[in-house]
Amino acid sequence: MTENKNILVIGGAGFIGSLLCERLVSKNNVICLDNFSSSAEKNINHLLQIPRFEFINHDISSPIDLEKIPDLAKFKINVFGIAEVYNLACPTSVKNFEKLRIKTVEASTRGLMNALDLAVKYKAKFMQFSSSVVYGESPRDEYVPESYRGVYDMMDPRACYDEGKRYGESVVDSYRLAFKLDTKIVRIFRTYGPRMLLDDGQMMPDFILNALDNKDLVIYGNEDFRTSLCYVSDVVEGCIKVMDSNVNEPINLGNTEVYKLADVAQKIIELTGSAGTVRFEKAKLFMRELALPDITFAKDNFGWFPIVTLTEGLQKTIDFTRAHKDLLSFSTEV
Repeated sequence: MTENKNILVIGGAGFIGSLLCERLVSKNNVICLDNFSSSAEKNINHLLQIPRFEFINHDISSPIDLEKIPDLAKFKINVFGIAEVYNLACPTSVKNFEKLRIKTVEASTRGLMNALDLAVKYKAKFMQFSSSVVYGESPRDEYVPESYRGVYDMMDPRACYDEGKRYGESVVDSYRLAFKLDTKIVRIFRTYGPRMLLDDGQMMPDFILNALDNKDLVIYGNEDFRTSLCYVSDVVEGCIKVMDSNVNEPINLGNTEVYKLADVAQKIIELTGSAGTVRFEKAKLFMRELALPDITFAKDNFGWFPIVTLTEGLQKTIDFTRAHKDLLSFSTEV
């Protein structure tokens, strides 16, 4: 056990976090910390039997002493410390966004600083999961590089999330400079795949769930709604490449292919053989067009780019959802 690196994944029971834990635990000791605010134990149940994996139910907005937790004694943290910290902690529930507003603020402020303090204590490498929302309103037909500066509204109804991600990048870089930490910032663009919250108002899982139930696929917006879509395994591989690099600047991780949501929905209908149809309704707060990713930096510096095609990714997601629909049909109730 002590021959492996100790890695802490905060928010590790979520959609991306659980798949990251699954990828890391093959060669490392993984401590998954989560409070299930917008995730589920079902995402990590299959990992609990692995000796190198331990789950801690905790809200990172409150400090934690890993060395005092009996279940982590086997990792000998007091001797070997923590090598890497991945911070994905932030509620992402669409359905319960209003109820989780203050939890979002706490995760983006106190939670982030508590996570960084752990990295300082153990001199660990630290990765902050940021988002394409930091670019604010961007030109519709242009791809944004990491140097792009967008237009922001600090009083926007969802600003606690968007501004929290911008603030988070500033805090992480301040800790890097003050404590000589090796920090990474990844700006994740719209991502899809297995284990996303079902029945939570998110487009891709709702499309698939409705298609499997022969219901209409509802797009909250008009026929011109476009988006980039990156399969989750590509994002996870990109994060690992970034963590292993010497780069400290923010890095875009997303797919440069752009799709009309109506076309994606129709593709899901075809792949599922659904009797449902595509229809449009009034846009929702979280359902907005986001910036498109320029991933030149990631390609040039890490050789990273998405390899899973939309059809392949959709089929994998559909197959997983069909097989686990009864277990995955949950939505956080606060």
